[in-house]
Amino acid sequence: MDSVTQAVLGAGIAGAVVGPRYGRKAIVAGAMLGTLPDLDVLIDYGDPIAQMINHRGFSHSLFVLTALSFLLVWLAKRFRLNDPGDSYGRLWLAIWLVLITHPLLDAFTSYGTQLWWPLRPTPASWSSVFIIDPFYTLPLLLGVLAALVFGPTVKISRALTVLLLVSSAYLLASQLAKHRAEDRVGELLKAQGQTPVAMFSVPQPFNIVLWRVVARLEDGDYIEAVSGMLDEREPEFIRFPSNFALGETLQPRDALEGLRWFTGDWLRYDDIDGQLVVTDLRMGIGTGHYSFRFLIGERDPASGQWRAVTPQYWQGGPASRDMAALKTTLTRVWQTGTPLPLAMWERRMTQK
Repeated sequence: MDSVTQAVLGAGIAGAVVGPRYGRKAIVAGAMLGTLPDLDVLIDYGDPIAQMINHRGFSHSLFVLTALSFLLVWLAKRFRLNDPGDSYGRLWLAIWLVLITHPLLDAFTSYGTQLWWPLRPTPASWSSVFIIDPFYTLPLLLGVLAALVFGPTVKISRALTVLLLVSSAYLLASQLAKHRAEDRVGELLKAQGQTPVAMFSVPQPFNIVLWRVVARLEDGDYIEAVSGMLDEREPEFIRFPSNFALGETLQPRDALEGLRWFTGDWLRYDDIDGQLVVTDLRMGIGTGHYSFRFLIGERDPASGQWRAVTPQYWQGGPASRDMAALKTTLTRVWQTGTPLPLAMWERRMTQK
């Protein structure tokens, strides 16, 4: 999630657990600790793919953060930073909760979080909230601001606890909405005689009402569908190839194999005028508007084989946004009768 949300979550937890004992400094410390794991963005891993797959790595490990919580409590004891008469157990609980809820919340996005580093299962990507979701953040933000203005009294501490429960209920609702969207697309494909071997769904920006569902078929093709909780008609969808064979002869393959692991192999390959571009299908508003696309190879004119190059962002990288497409997508949330122009957007995939 975004840094503001992580700071607000950390501040809210600290205020709820130790706010009445430590006052406003608990809110400030919680906000700082809540953003601590994201300092790994300052590490330069050398190229965009390495940067992507190593972000949310060791600094988001539940093992590392649990160990860090014990270290911080030991330092508090060593330098007598705890409030006189307060038990270190409650202080440790506050610090531990602030630290571990950061990667757990991140895991609800589609990016991928290495919760079990240094073990290497596919990074957790529960993908049921967008990286910025005002419906999750704003109630907690109001509670934290109240705690800063009036002080984290017992009543405000209890209110923060209630808001944390409400925010957790929102995450549960997002999972229910996610499974509903996948069920609708699954029913559509079944009616067409198609059985997907895997599915990945993600909410569209800033809400959990409109969903993008990607289904992998047995022949390697993908179906990408858009389904809204307010829809009364079938989801709109488009079929496109993964072009997986394009990357099979790429040498060396280290960067590509790392990306396949990180994304769970939700990738598409495109030959764009002799340049090999790989796309992460999990993030973005959909076909033609994905957040992460990388140039990873060039075709050797003599042999026709793909030769790996140092990975680069394709067409501007994650900061590149089509605001008109974003506006159209957001309008689709409530204008359910107007399908998104998926076929037109898909043509962008092979444009330079």
